[in-house]
Amino acid sequence: MKILIKIFLFTLIGSFTQAQTLPKNIKMISTGRVIHRFFDTAPISPSGKYIALFRFPYEDHSPMAGDAGEVILIDLKTGKEKVIAKSRGWEMQLAANVQWGATDNELYFNDVDPLTWQAYAICLNPFTKVAKRMSSTVFMVSQDGKKLATYNLVKSTYAQVGYGVVIPKEKNSRNYGPVFDDGIIVTDVASNTSKRIVSINQIYEQTRPSIKIENPQDFEFYCFQVKWNLQGTKLLTTIQWSPKGGGERKRAVITMNADGSDLYTAITPEQWGKGGHHVNWMPNGTHLSMNLNIDGKPGLEIITVKFDGTELKSVYSPGSGHPSFNPKGLPFVITDAYAGEMPLKEGTSPVRLIDIKNQTEKLVAGAELPPIKDYEFRVDAHPAWDRSGRYVIYNGTHRGTRSVFIADLKDMLLTKK
Repeated sequence: MKILIKIFLFTLIGSFTQAQTLPKNIKMISTGRVIHRFFDTAPISPSGKYIALFRFPYEDHSPMAGDAGEVILIDLKTGKEKVIAKSRGWEMQLAANVQWGATDNELYFNDVDPLTWQAYAICLNPFTKVAKRMSSTVFMVSQDGKKLATYNLVKSTYAQVGYGVVIPKEKNSRNYGPVFDDGIIVTDVASNTSKRIVSINQIYEQTRPSIKIENPQDFEFYCFQVKWNLQGTKLLTTIQWSPKGGGERKRAVITMNADGSDLYTAITPEQWGKGGHHVNWMPNGTHLSMNLNIDGKPGLEIITVKFDGTELKSVYSPGSGHPSFNPKGLPFVITDAYAGEMPLKEGTSPVRLIDIKNQTEKLVAGAELPPIKDYEFRVDAHPAWDRSGRYVIYNGTHRGTRSVFIADLKDMLLTKK
C-alpha cells in the first residue's frame, strides 16, 4: 500500500512540475521572502477577508539580533498588500509567529526590544495600528483569543533552530538538568498577566508514564513548541533532553490541562525513538495526531492517540510532513512531505489531501521547494487549514524566493457515502 501510493504521487507531482502552471483552484498570494506561520494555525483572519504573513529582511543567512522583518496584511478580495508592522522577534521557520486572535482586530506576533533584549508579544489592530505590548511571548493563541501560550522562545534555538526569537548569544543561557525556572507560560489577554503554569522540573517529576533518567543533571532539558486544543481546555508540548556538549536527543509528547495540571506522556521517548515527528491536536480536543512508526516497517504512519497515551492506532500509511485533520470534523488530513519520505523529484513536495475514511488520497499541489543544503534555511510547505475547513494555505517558492499559496478544496472535499 505504501509503495503504490508513493508511485501515484510521484507521477502526479511530475505532471504538475512539467506544466509549470498552478491548477485553477490554487493561486499565489504573495512572493518575495514571505511565509505563513505553521501547520497548526490559520493565517487567514477570522472573517476570512485577510491574510497575515511575514516578510524576511533576507533569506540567505542566519537572523542577526536586532534585524527587523515585516508583518504584512493582504486583502484576499483585492490582493492589496501592505506592511503593518516590523518585528525583530523572528527566526527562519516560523518567522515572528504571526497569528490572529478572536477577531480581525487582534493580530499577534513576537518582537524584541533592542535596548534590553527582552522578547515579548504584540497585539496589533491592523487597521488602527494601535499596538499593545503583552507580558510574555506567543507561540500559539487559543481559538477564542483569550489566552496566549508560549515556551521559552529565547532558548528555543538550543532545542531546534528556527522557531523562536534571536538575541545576542552572550545574553542567552542553557538549561542544565530539569530546571525550575523554565517551562510553559500562559498569558491572560484581558488582564495581560502571565503565569508559568508548569516548569520543566514539574513535567520531569510528575508526568505519567515517567520520563526520568539517570544523572539528569548531565543533560540539557528544553520544552519545544506548545499548542492549544480547539476548545482551549488542554495544551500539548514536547520536552527534550540531550547530553551536555552534544549527543543523541530524546523527546516525549506531554499533555496537560489549561492550568498545567494532569500531566501525561502521550508519546514516550521510546515510542518517538522508533521514528516520528510533528504532533498536533485533533478537532475533538481529546486526541492527537502525529507521524510515528508503530508497525516496525520502514517509513512512518499517521497515527492518532488519546491525550493520556491510550488508544494509539495507525489511521493512514504512509505518513509524512505536517499532518492536520480538517477543523470541521470532515475525515480529511492535509499534509506535505520531507525529502526522503516520498520518492519525489528534487525540489518538490506534495501537498497531500488524505481521505481517512476511504483510505485514499489526492494531490492538491506540488510545492516547489529548494533542495535542503542547511536545515535552518529549509522551506517547509506547512499546509494549514483555514478556520472554515475549505481552504489550505501553504509555503512554496516562486523564482527562487519564498512565497505563499492558497488552495480552494471545495470540490476535493466531497466524500463517498
